[in-house]
Amino acid sequence: MSDRTLEDALQAAESPVDLLRDLGLGQFTKLPDEFTHWIEEQRAWQESCAFADQSYHMTDLRVEGTEAIELYADYAVNDFEQFDVGQAKQLVVANPDGYLIGDAILFREGESNFLSVGAAAAHHWLLYQSETGEYDVDAEMQGRPVATGRDPENFRYQVQGPDAVDVMREAIDGPLPDLGFFRFEEVTIDGTEAFLLRHGMAGEAGFEFWGDYANGDAVREAVLDAGEEYGIRRLGSKSYQSANVVLGWLPLPVPAIYSGEEMQEFREWLDLRQGLISIGGSYDAADIEDYYVTPVEVGYGHIVDFDHDFVGKAALEAEIDHPDREKVTLVWNDGDVVDVFHSLFRNGETQKFMDLPVPRSSACHYDEVRKDGEIVGVSKWMSYIYNHREMLSLALVDTEHSDPGTEVTLTWGEADGSENRAVERHEPAEIRATVAPAPYKQDRR
Repeated sequence: MSDRTLEDALQAAESPVDLLRDLGLGQFTKLPDEFTHWIEEQRAWQESCAFADQSYHMTDLRVEGTEAIELYADYAVNDFEQFDVGQAKQLVVANPDGYLIGDAILFREGESNFLSVGAAAAHHWLLYQSETGEYDVDAEMQGRPVATGRDPENFRYQVQGPDAVDVMREAIDGPLPDLGFFRFEEVTIDGTEAFLLRHGMAGEAGFEFWGDYANGDAVREAVLDAGEEYGIRRLGSKSYQSANVVLGWLPLPVPAIYSGEEMQEFREWLDLRQGLISIGGSYDAADIEDYYVTPVEVGYGHIVDFDHDFVGKAALEAEIDHPDREKVTLVWNDGDVVDVFHSLFRNGETQKFMDLPVPRSSACHYDEVRKDGEIVGVSKWMSYIYNHREMLSLALVDTEHSDPGTEVTLTWGEADGSENRAVERHEPAEIRATVAPAPYKQDRR
């Protein structure tokens, strides 16, 4: 830990945007980019079965104690009245102004024992509240193992695809539990205890399972052996990250922690290195709050429970029926995407290189989206999906332009004056796109 806090750095910077822009992109996971080829790995989740290793790129927060539910209910938008042992929830945390701090998957492993897995911001916020509030809980956070260099407490794997159920039926000892969606229970795999969650990715059926990290290799090999006859493939970093645009889950918007007096004491508590996250893309706003999103506009409106008091409730009540923006999928124009690559083979300045399938150069990517020359939204997570033969991105677009079939334009490139060392010199490219629903693919989970 350094002695500098996030608030120290913000006070010294010209603005929060100046502090965060062009920090580049850190290592996503310890896994290789590809185990076979990312195209074959993408095909596996649609045609057979894919195996994903999630052990290294997320943070964990364990909370234990008789008042754990009170802590979650005070700071998350969710309904906790019906939350059974063996159930998981999409935990969503907002700031006092109703902007999204972050989300995670929350597992109730015991009556007073909880584990959540996800990006760091929401976990830091909840850890801070557990330490400074009057809650009878013990909380412990594990940083991203790829960043800390330490082994994780748990292995965490997923299998998904049309053959995932059959693979897991072969892999576990005894009968496959009949689990409802987001329900889990303890099983054994090759004699090793693990929790098995009914889940899925990229719109396909699947399971997530976790247990003691020391047993991870044995469990992985047992599942891969069971899946061999089905053509199971391991997902590398590239193919794994590309699944989000199909599923419709919007990862890594800028956490809403960098402004507001009510967040200041938290920023004074948070170590600088834990509070930094990079901004990139063609969208260039001076106000950090222009990069914030709300739970409603990213698709979490249906899980907001207004029958209890929580931080951000008043702002979300005002927004819920009339959000300014809506999450959509943008289908990029094939010819315009091809022209980006064509620029490499002609004289003059080239356009920003697309390193397929996920051309990321910052943690929090924002490209401006325009309609008739006016900015009407931001394009966020983009990926080429071989199964659709399309370049797609998840975007937030003003509701008046969010109907499927609406034609818009996004600017591919970095903002003027960008100093992101992960990006080469280039000229911006205007790419036509068509609005489509999010999620883009029929959900068969």
